[in-house]
Amino acid sequence: MELCDQSVLELNQLLRQRKASAVEILTSTLDRIQAVDGRPGAPGDYETSPEDEQSVHAFITLTAERARAQAEAVDRRLADGEEPGPLAGIPFTVKDIFCVEHTRSTAASRILANFVAPYTATPVERLEQAGAVMVGKVNLDEFTFGSSNESSAFQPSPRNPWDASRVPGGSSGGSAASVAAGEAVLSLGTDTAGSIRQPAAFCGVVGLKPTYGRVSRYGLIAFGSSLDCPGPIARSVSDAAAMLQVIAGVDPRDNTTVTSPVPDYVQALEGGVRGLRIGLSPDYFRISIPDPESGEYSLQALPAEMEAAVRQAAGQLAALGAEIVEDVPMPNTRYGIPAFFVISRVEAASNLHRFDGVKYGYRTPQPVDDLREMYRKSRGEGFGSQPKLRILMGMYVSAAQYSAQYYNRALRVRTLIRSDFDAAFDPQGQYRLDALLTPTTPTTAFPMGAVYGNSVLMQYSDQLTVAANHAGIPGLSLPGGLDGSGLPIGLQLLGPDYSEATLLRIGRAYEQATADAPWRAVRPQVLRA
Repeated sequence: MELCDQSVLELNQLLRQRKASAVEILTSTLDRIQAVDGRPGAPGDYETSPEDEQSVHAFITLTAERARAQAEAVDRRLADGEEPGPLAGIPFTVKDIFCVEHTRSTAASRILANFVAPYTATPVERLEQAGAVMVGKVNLDEFTFGSSNESSAFQPSPRNPWDASRVPGGSSGGSAASVAAGEAVLSLGTDTAGSIRQPAAFCGVVGLKPTYGRVSRYGLIAFGSSLDCPGPIARSVSDAAAMLQVIAGVDPRDNTTVTSPVPDYVQALEGGVRGLRIGLSPDYFRISIPDPESGEYSLQALPAEMEAAVRQAAGQLAALGAEIVEDVPMPNTRYGIPAFFVISRVEAASNLHRFDGVKYGYRTPQPVDDLREMYRKSRGEGFGSQPKLRILMGMYVSAAQYSAQYYNRALRVRTLIRSDFDAAFDPQGQYRLDALLTPTTPTTAFPMGAVYGNSVLMQYSDQLTVAANHAGIPGLSLPGGLDGSGLPIGLQLLGPDYSEATLLRIGRAYEQATADAPWRAVRPQVLRA
């Protein structure tokens, strides 16, 4: 096994036993990037080559020199007998929605294509302080607006390492693809409606959306400020726990972070599931889809193999001592996407107003007569179609004559969604759940181009994940098998506020129970020699 394919624990042991150096681990990672990634994304027109169609294209910016300096510093600390940090020498990627000092930070948008950040986001800073080595910034949907990564202004957009004709998911698709392909051990993503969990499911890796406020948003280029959550993407639950341990905690530069103590996530992993109550909800085995002509909603059952994977996992957890609670009602889950359409667009429109061509980023080279024309042309040329749609919709639904009809109603729906979870997790209630077990996504990864351009259908790939963002609760996605086409199926665990340790503990128990399952031995297509 190559160094770049090993876990945090394995690499930590190799490093501390002097059986591998941080530079050697980095070299293995850079060699993998060279072998599978292809050309990095760039703004502007491009023609797809046959090689492009077989490559991962996770990266926008490769920071090899910065990474080598960090790896050498880790090796020096070890040689001097100093403690190098809990993630010493571990290569990681950063979704290019986070600012990193002296590094291009683009949000995958032409309007920020030349922006070099003057400071570093808190989660990135904490990873580097823990000894982790940043190998680069990875691609995403423009400003995180999408669920497939195809809306990036930096093309070619990422492809799924399991099948290069399929999307990696979004918006953290570059993060999930880089981890699945062994181009990084860890990646830092963000989750606004499922943007960590959905691509993690599509790419067969682990993705965790923490409780809102558990991880600092300082240095994150915001989409929906009441919804965005930074979190880890990794190849195993234990690696995700190790990463969360480092990035979680209060940040005086972000007044939305919580002051409650951060538990020892790694220590809690081996606690098992005996005595835990894990629920199944019929509302997560079907999705509500609007008819594009009539506007009416219809309920559609998930593919049988998606439900079967969840029920099989429930059976395995029951065999380990968990109590499975059937038929937990979550009736307002079906309204999560309509509410998200309104709330996120209002917040996105507000956040995007800062990009005006004056202080930083793209400015139109065309002659203009006044400041308004400069704004209009800079934004018109710099923003792609998805930011423009969100600005227009956000301004419309927040207008005085429509806000009661749309925005205020969406906020009430958000409260109803939260109340469903409160009832399910209430320790004195009928269900008394420690976690809810669901599919992560309605389907496995869909073909590139199959949904892109239809904003409504694209958004509905997040229907099973978005409720957690409305409620602010944590959610964990982990691999649960392969479908008939050999594509990963994702399982989702949802829990009450600050229950990340419990979710990771359940996920770890499931990982151990399925360690010898044949599907665990199958590698992504790009890694099959």
